[in-house]
Amino acid sequence: MTVFFQLAVTAALALAVVVGTIAYFRAVRTARPPVGVFNGRDIFMMMGFVLALPYVYLALPGAVLPVVLALVFAGGLSVGYQPIIGNGRLRWALITALVASVLVTHLAFGETAPPYWVANSCVVGLVVVSATNLNVQGGMRLKNVAWFLLALAAYDAFFAWVVPLTQELADAVQGYPYAPAAGLRIGEDLGAVVGMGDLLAYALFTTTAYKAYGKPGLRTGIALVVLFGAVAPVAALHLISAATGDAPGIIPAQVFFGPAAFVAYQVLRRRGPERRMADIVFRGDRAQAPGQTPVRAEARPVA
Repeated sequence: MTVFFQLAVTAALALAVVVGTIAYFRAVRTARPPVGVFNGRDIFMMMGFVLALPYVYLALPGAVLPVVLALVFAGGLSVGYQPIIGNGRLRWALITALVASVLVTHLAFGETAPPYWVANSCVVGLVVVSATNLNVQGGMRLKNVAWFLLALAAYDAFFAWVVPLTQELADAVQGYPYAPAAGLRIGEDLGAVVGMGDLLAYALFTTTAYKAYGKPGLRTGIALVVLFGAVAPVAALHLISAATGDAPGIIPAQVFFGPAAFVAYQVLRRRGPERRMADIVFRGDRAQAPGQTPVRAEARPVA
């Protein structure tokens, strides 16, 4: 029962975030920052940020951490959904209600109750959707994401199995609202949780693959998310438990997804150069030019 529950919840959450991210990408054009294009230095800086962030969280007093996370979530939602809800007062009213719902359900039902995890998962999922699009529409390419995920796989493996930083961070957020994860818990026995970083990795790869190579990239991304983002980590967890008699502490999903995504990029790149944002036709662009018949981005052949 547990393995099927974890498979179903993990796959559903990952696919929901990916579908939401693609829907946002197809419908909304974000303002591109004037920073040029992504390159190896940007990936190095991103890895530095990823490396430093857990230490920052762990350095905060326990009661301060959820406040910081709530502010981060609120800020991310405000920036990411400004193109959709231009009215600042309305946008902040909705964000406040959404973020407050996490605290209210945590206080009313506790951290293992479904209402809390539904509310928290909605906030985390919406943040991932907006953050992914800000990066992808801001110039991040599939090549950048593939190398980043490969480095992230090594990072996650090291800090899960050599230096237990991941477990320390998980312990630090126990008992507090605004967990940086999505999931569902039903009592003490049934539970499935997907880290916010994992969801961001799935959304980044699938969206950049779609931007770069259209529907073939989208199909590849979705297949990898299901097989290596959901099935492989859950199966490995239970297989190791059955073989050793002990449940392993942490099985980082990126150990499976990162290398698979890198290999998939190597296969996709044979289709030709990646498309740019300038090649993508948005729904709003078509609506503003009714006299024209633009070619859909995914219909353009890639040499």
